[in-house]
Amino acid sequence: MSISSFTDYLLLEKKYSELTVKAYQKDLDSFSQFISKEYQEHSIAKCNYTEIRSWIVSMVEEGITNRSINRKISALNSYYKFLLKTEDIEVNPLAKHKALKTSKKIQVPFSEKEVDSVLEDFNFQNDFEGVRDKLIIELFYSTGIRRIELVELKLTSFDLEAKTLKVLGKRNKERIIPLLETVKQTLIEYLKLRNELESLVDKDYLLLTKKGLKIYETLVYRIINTYFSLASSKVKKSPHILRHSFATHLLNQGADLNAVKELLGHSSLVATQVYTHNSIAELKKVHVNAHPRSKK
Repeated sequence: MSISSFTDYLLLEKKYSELTVKAYQKDLDSFSQFISKEYQEHSIAKCNYTEIRSWIVSMVEEGITNRSINRKISALNSYYKFLLKTEDIEVNPLAKHKALKTSKKIQVPFSEKEVDSVLEDFNFQNDFEGVRDKLIIELFYSTGIRRIELVELKLTSFDLEAKTLKVLGKRNKERIIPLLETVKQTLIEYLKLRNELESLVDKDYLLLTKKGLKIYETLVYRIINTYFSLASSKVKKSPHILRHSFATHLLNQGADLNAVKELLGHSSLVATQVYTHNSIAELKKVHVNAHPRSKK
């Protein structure tokens, strides 16, 4: 069974995004090149664990992080599970494999003060790019959407009257997110300036460049990094940190974990619980300050 059959399965049946499928394809191609060079083997399906282990060792020696190695092996494991399903193999060579140990990455969110500093204290230009950049920041912080979800927003994604946003998430799962009044007003202002652009090449998409082209992920990252560099000294200043801030601040204000899970588009509570780390820190502060026994 070819790798292309597997990627078709991921796209069509599992409803994975094209970006995710490309990442799987890249990891499988990487392993295929390795076994071809080291073992003169041209079929991943015929490999054994010893050969896979050699690949892991070579990646460790190259300085690739355990987290990245685990991701690559996970892609390979998914391929073998697919081959079991199609009865192209009888045994998964990765059945007893244990993932390499990784340190837990704690994402530090922006504080409410840092976000307010960007949105309220910073003077955005009143031109197309200035209003667009403000809208991008407000959308991330008020809805918690992912970077790719923001890039893929269409003009039809919004219902201004109902003040809602329709987002197409992972595996084409659709969710509806409420829109704050402030975001609605920025959106209306942006749409006016968008309509005045000389060219609208990707006219169906909401967020565009000055040339009328659909914005891209690296540009979005650059926008967030640029503005938050003016308000925060945190090492990482990315769209994901804003998503993290959205979830953390909601939980700090007493939002229900299940509600936050739905807003973020997570399939299980396990993924959402990552964001409770900072909420627990906030609860500890409240507990110490409020409990009568804490001062004794």
